[in-house]
Amino acid sequence: MAKSPDSSNDTPAPVARKRALFARKPKEAKAQKPNRLKQISEVFNMTRRHDPMVPWLMLLAFLGVVAISLIIGLVLENWVTGLIIGIPLGLLAATFILSRRAERAAFAQIENQPGASGAALSTLKRGWITEEQPVAVNPRTQDAVFRAIGRPGVVLVSEGPTHRVKPLLDAERKKLARILPNVTIHVIESGRGEGQVPISQVAKKMNKLNNELTKIEVSAVSKRISSLGTRLPIPKGIDPYKARPQRGR
Repeated sequence: MAKSPDSSNDTPAPVARKRALFARKPKEAKAQKPNRLKQISEVFNMTRRHDPMVPWLMLLAFLGVVAISLIIGLVLENWVTGLIIGIPLGLLAATFILSRRAERAAFAQIENQPGASGAALSTLKRGWITEEQPVAVNPRTQDAVFRAIGRPGVVLVSEGPTHRVKPLLDAERKKLARILPNVTIHVIESGRGEGQVPISQVAKKMNKLNNELTKIEVSAVSKRISSLGTRLPIPKGIDPYKARPQRGR
């Protein structure tokens, strides 16, 4: 008696499924984990190019912490424990020095470039609402104003010489004052001129401002600004300033 076409087609199906179930995954499918040591090496090399003193500072921090731990161990008549504790603490101190110096080197790379102030805002801690693009820009000079909203209120960060960027700041501040009469509007001018704040210090200065709003009020202020469309459109031909500092990961 001849087999039906259906029975001949059904036979290999379970075998195929069984093989697929127990088959090893191809190597290409495995996600490659980032090499932590390679990342640290890249950050170290980038930092050393801009700050040749960083290797010596890291070594000094490491040896200093180990020496202090060893001395404490000798006083307690247990120098082995002091050394065991001091080595990881010394490595932690050296890593901390590298992190701080790497941030400075990253800002040094983008300083005086369009969008540097926006990059400074990207390093803010949680609780701030920022935008990648400037809220006001001069297409001829590329002077710009960036905005951040947080518990201290609204912060406008300018980019450019004071005498050139002042009209942009004043216009944006008046616009915000009309729609947010009870919210404090802070102004920070980034740069190296008189009365300006270096971009590496912009985030620190903002975090030192006194809190005046709750988290709920921060969200409400952001929604109100967005709903009224207070952000100016970027003129054609202007890069929206996507420069970002390379931070150690």
